[in-house]
Amino acid sequence: MIASSVNVIHAVWLDPFSPLDAADRAQLSAAGISLETVSTLGDLTLALRRAHVLVIRLGDSAELLQEVQTLVAQLGHTVPVLCRVDRRRMEVAVDAMRLGALHVLPADEWSSKAWQDAVKGLNAPELKTKSYVFVDPTSQHLLALAQRVAQTEVTALLVGPTGAGKEVLARVLHESSPRAKGPFVALNCAAMPEHLIEDMLFGHEKGAFTGALKEHKGLFEQAHGGTIFLDEIGEMPMNLQAKLLRVLQEKKLNRLGGEATIDLDVRVIAATNKDLKLAIEQREFREDLYFRISTFRLRIQALKDRPGDIVPLVAQSLARHVKGGVPFNVTAEAQAMLQSYPWPGNVRELENVVQRAVVLCGGRTISPAHLMFDDAQMDEQALPAVQQAMVAPVAPAMPMHTPAAPVSVPAYFAPHPPIEVRETPEPVNLEDAVKSSEHQVIMAAIQSTDSRMEAAAKLGISPRTLRYKLAQLRSRGMSEGVSA
Repeated sequence: MIASSVNVIHAVWLDPFSPLDAADRAQLSAAGISLETVSTLGDLTLALRRAHVLVIRLGDSAELLQEVQTLVAQLGHTVPVLCRVDRRRMEVAVDAMRLGALHVLPADEWSSKAWQDAVKGLNAPELKTKSYVFVDPTSQHLLALAQRVAQTEVTALLVGPTGAGKEVLARVLHESSPRAKGPFVALNCAAMPEHLIEDMLFGHEKGAFTGALKEHKGLFEQAHGGTIFLDEIGEMPMNLQAKLLRVLQEKKLNRLGGEATIDLDVRVIAATNKDLKLAIEQREFREDLYFRISTFRLRIQALKDRPGDIVPLVAQSLARHVKGGVPFNVTAEAQAMLQSYPWPGNVRELENVVQRAVVLCGGRTISPAHLMFDDAQMDEQALPAVQQAMVAPVAPAMPMHTPAAPVSVPAYFAPHPPIEVRETPEPVNLEDAVKSSEHQVIMAAIQSTDSRMEAAAKLGISPRTLRYKLAQLRSRGMSEGVSA
């Protein structure tokens, strides 16, 4: 029997094949699991908010797991998943682990110990419900790997382009670990001057330098019992790299101006967008520090290489702007345009595009005319894809199996007809509509600021891109002084 001190886990149990009998329920109760059974994805939609963990019975394939993960992401949840698979379906068990299942248990054999091991670490008060998106198969594989790494104390190095979501992955590692109750402390090593980084990391004693009027605990001390995340570690000055290496090796530190040694209990996660091996060759990064922080490397792909995440990320970003319970709609044409864009700025750029679209749409329906990208060339590159999307049916951004009961899907995932162009009696060319809307926003920004640079910053684009767009507008006969 599992120890009585273990917190009860509320499990939502999805089994389309066979109901649980009394003996099965007793086994689950012994493992510290309270049970809520569902038989369809429609029922699961209603039960998700109450779930600490999902238990899914799989048949001849892992298709049901993929459908559940898609639904969970659409609804903005992060819930650990346990899968039950017949022993003779070893390939299904492997697929389930690859797709992100936390554990796979035999469906044709009950083991109290197996269930105890499966729920170990799933303390209900510790579980988070933050909406992290891992829908694309590439992302699901990364999530499964991260959850396994999280159960260890190894130092993890997150590698990926700027804006791809390395801090999100770091938070997943923390929240999936035994340290989830402890603090999560982050520092961007590229955003601080050298002398401030040292003080922020290691702290100082009173009187250590001019202005040190009281003692200050550094981030390592503040992260005691939890996790410290060192973002852009490749930008850390060389002399600080040596001090950091010593702290990681000895798990002790001395504050600036102090003599006392302070013991540390911290899990370190580092991240970089640089090629650290090249930096080592160029003597910009210490080789011994590299091997210390890269015990386990996790690579997060650029957004263009995980297209299945694009629409869910848009939905997640739009959900932050929903007020009064009224959701946004994203038309099928807008979804096609979003998925055709290469996203050089990754998730950060996507969030900027969504914010502009919210400002531009003026309502609750987002169409291609409301999408304003950071890349000025996208105006020309995306139009053919949009025009094609308007005459050909668009496949759902994230296809879902039709369940026995209807699934309540957020409105912004449903294909919608394009918005009507107001105050125009005849059809309007799409390109002209896009440029007209863009012109209005640009002119409003210019007229409300004192300089082009300020206007560009307000629009979330570079001054160069703003100049390019103004030149395009002038070529179309649109004045900079009069709103269109």
